[in-house]
Amino acid sequence: MDGSITRITLSDGTSRYRARYRNPGGRQHEKRFARKVDAQRWLDVATSAMVTQTWTAPDRGRVTVSAWADQWLAAQTQIKPSTLYRYAGLLRTHVLPTWGSHRLADVTHAEVAGWVAGLRANGSAPATVRQAHRVFSLLLGLAVRDGRIPRNPADRVPLPRVTRDEPRFLSREEVERLAAAAVDDGDVIRLLAYTGLRFGELAALRVRRVDFLCRRLSIAESVTEVAGKLEFGSPKTHQHRSVPLPAALAGPLAERCEGKKGGDLVLTTAAGTALRLRNWRRVVFDPAVCAAGLTDVTPHDLRHTAASLAVASEATVKSIQRMLGHASAAMTLDVYAGLFDDDLSDLAARMDAAAQRAADSLVGVLWAPPPVAHPRKNKTAGHSGGPRGDRTHNPRIKSPLLCQLS
Repeated sequence: MDGSITRITLSDGTSRYRARYRNPGGRQHEKRFARKVDAQRWLDVATSAMVTQTWTAPDRGRVTVSAWADQWLAAQTQIKPSTLYRYAGLLRTHVLPTWGSHRLADVTHAEVAGWVAGLRANGSAPATVRQAHRVFSLLLGLAVRDGRIPRNPADRVPLPRVTRDEPRFLSREEVERLAAAAVDDGDVIRLLAYTGLRFGELAALRVRRVDFLCRRLSIAESVTEVAGKLEFGSPKTHQHRSVPLPAALAGPLAERCEGKKGGDLVLTTAAGTALRLRNWRRVVFDPAVCAAGLTDVTPHDLRHTAASLAVASEATVKSIQRMLGHASAAMTLDVYAGLFDDDLSDLAARMDAAAQRAADSLVGVLWAPPPVAHPRKNKTAGHSGGPRGDRTHNPRIKSPLLCQLS
């Protein structure tokens, strides 16, 4: 990089040091300083940034966080409408009130760390703090890739730890009580509890995706309420999956499908519209929970119940992962690790029993005396073929024991 420092005299007689350099694109940048050492330091910083390829044009970082957030949010075309709505809410509630008027180049790592700590101190939940930080980090990451700031000041900021709540599992008897209390929507309760579908996946299930012959549900669509509107899209992991349909649920589901076309929704309201989780919970689920004598039960707990019932039926981790639509078996183990503790105990008991049976089968074999070799018939001691160590009896050789006694 070509840089120079020139001393200039102003009209009032004072002098200044003008530092100048050209960026990789050939554009000249200059700044004036009262001291030469400050001018040299500014040039050194610019030179170091160019060598490490972290140089950014000073004017490109002058855009405010608020203006850049609008540009970043408009570019998020790869995410679902529900995720985009949540990002916009986090920006409006947590990010922009603090950072909206800041320029991108003025955001520092220490200030971001202080902002995160302040959110937690003001009562925001750890999960909310982490989500707000993620949104801020994503928009700053785009600024780095666009050459507006040299590095992301939100990287490696200490974040609060999120503790996962213990999932609630219902027994089969509790599921049946809840389904009976739901009356006409009892089959919906059973479908959620015995298949593990998310509510949005069940609400978006269409007639053509129910295979009664193979008893399979093809999960390829989900519906979510976003700002009062229903948004249909792919499932949470963006992957289609096949879920087994218990035989006991095939009959009620067939009645739901009767008279409908392949593209129609299986489950609808009395008006024929798609189910909305908030309305269905208020009108059907919560009253049924009270009538069944249960407390603190949510629709998502039925998904946890499906996992627990599958484990009780000795299903493998991989089968449960495929049924629930988790991204990996590791995620299934992370969420439902407690369900497999009893399975590990049973495994240890079976291994102990197998080891004991193997040990019992060897009793009497390891401790049996070795067989004694008997001389062949028609053979006398001292002849060839006799036992090793035999000698012909000599009466003049006394036994050592007799010699000691004499």
